[in-house]
Amino acid sequence: MSDAVKLTPLGAIVLALLNEGDMHPYEMMRLLRKRRDDRMVRVSNGTFYHTVARLERDGLIAEVGVDRDGNRPERTTYTLQPAALPVLTDWVRRGLGNADRAAEFRVALAEAHNLPRAEVIDLLGARHETLREERDQLHQKLEQARTRGVPEQFLIEVDRHVAMLSGELSWSAGLLERLADPGFAWVGDRLAPAPGAAASDADSP
Repeated sequence: MSDAVKLTPLGAIVLALLNEGDMHPYEMMRLLRKRRDDRMVRVSNGTFYHTVARLERDGLIAEVGVDRDGNRPERTTYTLQPAALPVLTDWVRRGLGNADRAAEFRVALAEAHNLPRAEVIDLLGARHETLREERDQLHQKLEQARTRGVPEQFLIEVDRHVAMLSGELSWSAGLLERLADPGFAWVGDRLAPAPGAAASDADSP
């Protein structure tokens, strides 16, 4: 992705919506909220229209028409530009491999179908291993602290973090197993795999 284009999670959602067809911002916001994608990002009218304007300025979307419904204000319809899909898929690719930024990962996961199955397995498998290493290191430090007699009241947050990572690893291993099953439908199967992408199995948590 070009350094000049800094896509946000909301920007990625807008591009994904326009990948379904040309829309005006009101329709995009309606679909976003109907699908409950506002669980993943905070959305207000101001931030949404600002995001649309920025995507247009960056050359990723463009006006394709203006319409008016009765006495309602004019609505500008937008369409994707050729540069948009490469930017979106690259952002999804980066987000799926990110173990640190929860918001980016959630949106990238929701749009993972824009990538080939094998590449998604590869990216999620690498993330799984990163999280497993983090969980194991934290668990080891937690047990060391308990051995030294550190009162449990001071270890509550670390204990929660280990439990959350363990839950994430359990879910991740299950998803990787489902993705490896050819019977699991995947829109991205029609796409050519990225160079070097290969399926990888993740260890159980």
